Amino acid sequence: MAVNPDPRPGRWILPLVILGMIAFTYFFVRELPAASPETTLVAQPTTTTITDDTAVTTSVPVTTTLDPEVQAYLDAVERINGELQILKTELVTINQGFDADPREIQYSEIDARMEVVVNDTRALADQVADLTPPAGLEANHEALKTAIDLAALAASDGLDGLRSPDTGE
Repeated sequence: MAVNPDPRPGRWILPLVILGMIAFTYFFVRELPAASPETTLVAQPTTTTITDDTAVTTSVPVTTTLDPEVQAYLDAVERINGELQILKTELVTINQGFDADPREIQYSEIDARMEVVVNDTRALADQVADLTPPAGLEANHEALKTAIDLAALAASDGLDGLRSPDTGE
């Protein structure tokens, strides 16, 4: 058997790998196109006013206007989201009131309040389904419809669970 004079032959592999990475990066970066000298950064619009031999530069806010159809869609989605947040708060209030010791909300009140939440959530799901998304937002709209349908189903399942004869024991 031949005697290996270097007891650790693998210790040269890492420096070779690093050297290869540096060489690859060098040749890759050299092949990238140069930056255009005409490239300018777009700055925020400013106005300059001169008073008493002093120049004051102030930034002008950039305003963008959306297509009225897109704005109407976004406003409807924002309104629906606000109403969903109110329903979520109602569910948390109901749950905390029932779990409190002593109970702050009784079963009969919970049943009526949960039924309102279920009906309102289903109505919001129907409103989302009736919305017509603007071009480019179709996939997002489908995700919204799926999410609000799941919320309506969860609210309905919660009411069914509340009315269930199973005590959960």
